[in-house]
Amino acid sequence: MVLRNLDAAYNLARWLLGNDADAQDAVQESSIRAYEALHTFRGSDPKPWLLSIVRNQCRNRLRGQARLIPLDEGAGEAPGPSPQDMAIRSWEGESVRDAIESLPLEYREAIVLRELEDMSYKQIAEVAGIPIGTVMSRLARARNLLRECLSVSEEAK
Repeated sequence: MVLRNLDAAYNLARWLLGNDADAQDAVQESSIRAYEALHTFRGSDPKPWLLSIVRNQCRNRLRGQARLIPLDEGAGEAPGPSPQDMAIRSWEGESVRDAIESLPLEYREAIVLRELEDMSYKQIAEVAGIPIGTVMSRLARARNLLRECLSVSEEAK
């Protein structure tokens, strides 16, 4: 049950955490938690159940990382990419990946689950523990932000 969904679990963790090693650790810990909680699984599709465990594990990791960053380091805006950086990111796939990574966590999560994992709104709502209407609004907002980000990067070329 867990093994069939490991790719989706890793994909979600990688997008949420932005780091391969952290994503692997989160999926491993989530798999152990899923195995230990297998008796609590109710339903026919284990994918949303597993991905909700992965999501919670990633959010816990992100909260832990936030506590390690000194407050003054998080202040201010990050500088924009240099012209050299923009030239390096010339091909489209990388621009899309960068745009997704720039989204706030809740929007990134919704886009990854819908567009990359092809989950239904109902499944996303189950994974994220939110109403379907919230899923719809997050997806709409995420798509608008992606459109804006990609049009800005296209204009910069």
